[in-house]
Amino acid sequence: MAGVELAPTTIQVLQVLTVVIFAPALSGVIARLEARLQGRRGPRVLQPYYDLAKLFRKETLVPQDAGWVFAAGPVVAFMCYLVVPLLIPVLTTFPLPLGYMGDILGGAFILGLAGFAVALAAAETGSPYAQLGSSRAMTFGALIEPSLLFIVFTVALVTATDLPYFQAAATRASLSSTIRPAHLLAALAFFLLVLNDTGRIPVETHASTLEFGMIDEARAFEHSGPLLALLKWGSSMKQLILYVLLINVFAAPWGLAGSRAVGSVLLAIPVLLAKAFGVGAIFTVIDNSFSKLRLFKITEFMAAAFLLAILAVLVLYLGGG
Repeated sequence: MAGVELAPTTIQVLQVLTVVIFAPALSGVIARLEARLQGRRGPRVLQPYYDLAKLFRKETLVPQDAGWVFAAGPVVAFMCYLVVPLLIPVLTTFPLPLGYMGDILGGAFILGLAGFAVALAAAETGSPYAQLGSSRAMTFGALIEPSLLFIVFTVALVTATDLPYFQAAATRASLSSTIRPAHLLAALAFFLLVLNDTGRIPVETHASTLEFGMIDEARAFEHSGPLLALLKWGSSMKQLILYVLLINVFAAPWGLAGSRAVGSVLLAIPVLLAKAFGVGAIFTVIDNSFSKLRLFKITEFMAAAFLLAILAVLVLYLGGG
């Protein structure tokens, strides 16, 4: 078994399947841990799978004023989340056939397209709550883009490449590259961006239906049945994808398969999940350690990420970082 090698295309499909299959499990573990931290019993770890199965069996209801964009949005977003694992190092250290098709900024653009599709579908409904969430998500998303550009720019300068596989290889090859001040500042800025994109900032109430905290959850307010299932499944996939970028590109690109051997590739799956569960636990502790702030404070939160990204560039050029 150890001597059998998998074809590169097979490994690439396995990367996508890893994100698709195990993303709900990550959400279940985080929800269970969050409940424990709050003194509650919490849902089962596999509860997201039961929820998805139930939603896929239900009927899809379409608002009266909604058009084809309402149904197309969740499908387009889900397809975008299937594309990104083709471009990033999920299981292997070596680039796969489609790993050269886009850099880390291209992957961010695809994730941005998914968010735009969901926001457009929410705006199509005419529902005030859905439109509120869509407007907030797009407004605050505009604050993320400058920070992301500076982060990618800094890491590309440090590692001399903007391809995720080669950025991870540069970080893995030398510990000095990992602990360089510029790289650490960029990684911290990306950490804050992931906190924002996964709804763990101390502003959004991601697990409730309160109007005050509706940013991401409100966009799916009018969806039901299979379309809602695609939105929830896609949201958990996006969370795992962001964790993979944080772990395997910026922070800890170790434990990946270095060959196409079956055992090496399959072993990389539990290693990835263990690291993702660890990051999820850190985010959950942060989320439950701070009181929710006023909505306008999110601009200050994202300004901190932007300043860290700028500081990383300045340190790199002026401070020998």
